[in-house]
Amino acid sequence: MPGTRGPVPVVSESKGDLAHDVLQLLDQKQPLHTSEDLPQVPQPEIKAALDRLASRSMVQYETSDREDVILTKEAQTIVEEGSHEFKVWDAVKKNGGLPVKELEKHVGKDSAKVGQGNAFRNKWIKKDGDNLVLVAQEVEDTARELLRKIGETKSLDDKKVLTDLKKRKLITLSKVISYTVSKGPKYAKEIPVEVTDLTAEMLANGSWESANFKPYNFNALGASQNAGALHPLNKVRQEFRNIFFNQGFVEMPTGHFVDSGFWNFDALFVPQQHPARDMQDTFFISDPPKADKPRADPDTEAQMDAMEEGARRLFATPEKRDIKPRDYEQYFQNVKDVHEKGAFGSIGYRYPWSEDECLKLVLRTHTTAVSTWVLHRLAEDPRPARYFSIDRVFRNETVDATHLAEFHQIEGVIADFGLTLGGLMKFLEDFFSKMGISNLRFKPAYNPYTEPSMEVFGYHIGLGKWVEIGNSGMFRPEMLEPMGLPKDLRVYGFGLSLERPTMIKYGVSNIRELLGHKVDLEFIRTQHAVRLDKN
Repeated sequence: MPGTRGPVPVVSESKGDLAHDVLQLLDQKQPLHTSEDLPQVPQPEIKAALDRLASRSMVQYETSDREDVILTKEAQTIVEEGSHEFKVWDAVKKNGGLPVKELEKHVGKDSAKVGQGNAFRNKWIKKDGDNLVLVAQEVEDTARELLRKIGETKSLDDKKVLTDLKKRKLITLSKVISYTVSKGPKYAKEIPVEVTDLTAEMLANGSWESANFKPYNFNALGASQNAGALHPLNKVRQEFRNIFFNQGFVEMPTGHFVDSGFWNFDALFVPQQHPARDMQDTFFISDPPKADKPRADPDTEAQMDAMEEGARRLFATPEKRDIKPRDYEQYFQNVKDVHEKGAFGSIGYRYPWSEDECLKLVLRTHTTAVSTWVLHRLAEDPRPARYFSIDRVFRNETVDATHLAEFHQIEGVIADFGLTLGGLMKFLEDFFSKMGISNLRFKPAYNPYTEPSMEVFGYHIGLGKWVEIGNSGMFRPEMLEPMGLPKDLRVYGFGLSLERPTMIKYGVSNIRELLGHKVDLEFIRTQHAVRLDKN
């Protein structure tokens, strides 16, 4: 039958079409039962044809489903030849008794193994020495009859027997969906030609007035799109960045994944004997063997100037400020002195400080190495300032549900006069409340570069326990004064995890499902594109 799709006529139906066959059958019989009248046609094809006709009100149908009991291959063999126990009884009867060791030759290995025990339980045979002899002269093969009946009716009412037969792998259950079809208000033996598009020609010749337009299906789902999606870590990272920016923070450049032990440890007043500097905790670089002493870094300076330009307008006074150029050699000597013999009012660690150990190259274990460089830069022009960074760090960790060897750290520093520990606690509570994480706990801790120090914990509903989400404290004078910062300028420092707050926000209980080769791409794709700041 010719049809029209837009201006081009095409064949829309054919005599061999399943929908056409349904209409022809309905003309002869109503209602139509698909399980009986179309037994060989797959259910999805029948459903598609019926939906096609029902959308045109040509048919109406009701769906019913049932569970058929299907015989397995072994059960069909039993129906044809008899049960295992009957074969054993029959062999014993025909031979007037049978040696046990010869039973397998007469009935086969499977029947001998299964049937002998069942025949004993049914008291059809017994053992007399090494022979099997009859107990019952006549028996009824009930198992065979039961399976034959199941094969004919495809049903079994006795649930206990049904369970037993399933365990013996004699039957399986199959769900069967069938349809009862009747004529609809617009029934016809043929599907009428339908027009899908209104064309200029139809408007010009007036054929649109009598055309049969195909109705729109507003319930049809569009094709799924293989679109890209932001990773939940990137979404939470952007939320953190927005919070920092809204509170006047300046982002720090974090392009150096490899840094020297000086910036990563020594400038932070971490002693060279500290466990964090062992191979078990830190990834060391073997080539090149060591770094240069601290020196000017024009590329990073240019990045920092660009990032800080807006903040300078906020904090700097109109008149020209007194800029004190950095002396890297003096800073290096100050760090050595405060470690080896004490300086700036501190007794230091009092150990032989090694320059070679200081200049070893490492994969940075925290972004505090970046904060150290920025604070040393701040010593040129000491003033209130706020800085943050979010980037990857590396630690030689054992991977488990809450630890990875590579993860993201959120680093923040606040420099100002008159800061107190209580102010830091209040700041962190306000900070995380903007992320919807309001239930925080603080625990006293020890860090070589902060005193006092606090660990920050948040409650993970999925894990059902408190999870450490960050570390914080006030930077020690032994770290700040060697840089040239004034004694009365205090600095908050806080390092926060990106992965763990993300786990709490998204209900992820294993960090390996969030980052790494075990990530479910469907999980990434289906997460909300836009979320409120608070739950």
